Amino acid sequence: MKLIPSVRTGLTSAWEACKKPSRLALAALVLGILFSVNLSAFDSAHAQTPAPAAAPAAAAPAPAAAPATPPAPPACDANHLTVCTPNSGDTAWMLTSMALVLMMTVPGLGLFYGGMVRKKNVVDTVMTSFAITCLITVIFAVITYSLAFTPGSAFIGGTSRAFLQGVLSDVSNNTGNPNPLAPTIPEMVYMAFQMTFAIITPALIAGAFAERMKFSAMMIFMTLWAIFVYAPIAHWVWGPDGLLSNGNPKAWVHVLDYAGGTVVHINSGVAGLMCALFLGKRNDTGPAHNVVLTFIGASLLWVGWFGFNAGSAVSAGVVAGMAMTVTQIATAVAGLTWMLIEWAHRGKPTIVGICSGAVAGLVAITPASGFVGPAGSIWIGIAVAVFCYFTVTFVKGWIGYDDALDCFGVHACGGALGAILTGVFAINQYGGTPGLIEGNPGQVVNQLIGVGVVIAYDVIVTSIILFLIKVTIGLRVSPEVERDGLDLALHGEVVQ
Repeated sequence: MKLIPSVRTGLTSAWEACKKPSRLALAALVLGILFSVNLSAFDSAHAQTPAPAAAPAAAAPAPAAAPATPPAPPACDANHLTVCTPNSGDTAWMLTSMALVLMMTVPGLGLFYGGMVRKKNVVDTVMTSFAITCLITVIFAVITYSLAFTPGSAFIGGTSRAFLQGVLSDVSNNTGNPNPLAPTIPEMVYMAFQMTFAIITPALIAGAFAERMKFSAMMIFMTLWAIFVYAPIAHWVWGPDGLLSNGNPKAWVHVLDYAGGTVVHINSGVAGLMCALFLGKRNDTGPAHNVVLTFIGASLLWVGWFGFNAGSAVSAGVVAGMAMTVTQIATAVAGLTWMLIEWAHRGKPTIVGICSGAVAGLVAITPASGFVGPAGSIWIGIAVAVFCYFTVTFVKGWIGYDDALDCFGVHACGGALGAILTGVFAINQYGGTPGLIEGNPGQVVNQLIGVGVVIAYDVIVTSIILFLIKVTIGLRVSPEVERDGLDLALHGEVVQ
């Protein structure tokens, strides 16, 4: 008989103990036998029983019996616009772009304009930018977004998004209901991005009536203008069924405007000219009180403009990169060209001059930034600097209007030239539409028609709004307030 080693060991120990006749030995023998039996049973159990891990696996229910996980919503795109998962990269870029464009108005434009007015009007100038930001945010959320960016007619959108109805996404499930104009991001993000465009456009107008318009009249004017001028023109050019929209197959004419040459710059510049004409000239003028503020403001505008132009791609990709590149090139070329012209004309280059040139370059490349290449951006930068310098330096004096901070000369003129040159330098490879240099002169005609329609509508409706305000509460401050400065009289604050 072959004993298990543990049994043999126990018996041997007991036998050795039995050689000493005593009760202790007998007890040890019994204990040794019992201990050996127990060890044998333990060894046998481990030798014959499967591994413990196998038993639970055999007894556990099959994994397939667990409740099935619902499939993830599809990625948002042009074919999935209801419950879908937004593209995280595109969404992150658009959130960044929104912040950049908002920075263009506060503090960028406020500082740019504030540095060029006289010291007694600085508070009113910067407060105008800030107040417009607050005012237009509310108006845009209530009605302007819906009128501009929802289907309606060729002239104006509908009211389906009034008070932002249906705009908010399901945050708990990270799903969105995108606007077809921006299919890969939540509609709330697209709305917020477009809101910043609606904010800066009327804020630009303030440069034309600086130092002489009533603050109350300004607030009423901006409210009416945002609804009756900005919203229709934005719908014409960018709306899904707008009469000038390049994306609308049934449009009256297809106008290329990537980021706002017509909607923002021609629109604000022409309105600025109307304000200057209705208000009349300032009683006295003076030099810019702090050109360093103007430099800081222009720098913020330059950086923020990358969100303005590259953000208009509504995606983080090659198109956004190209828009950013041509924006940088056109801005630099225009700034240098303006500086050289001023140097030759007046004998000295100025910081206000080079900043004005850079802003003119930013304005002109805005409609073209998604359609032209680097070579086209160079020519646009040169052309706009020459044209706007001539307009600001000579034409304003010949006509006799007092556009205090050259809103018309830079934004309307620069925006119009940029829109027309977009039709010249557009490359089919970049934006899907060829321009004159690729054998499509018809696009230049389309651009001219678009510019003319926007100017005509803007002149008529802006004039009506200004006339109504003038005959009711009045547009202009009293001569005494203008003499003493708007800061103290209208706001009770002054810059020391």
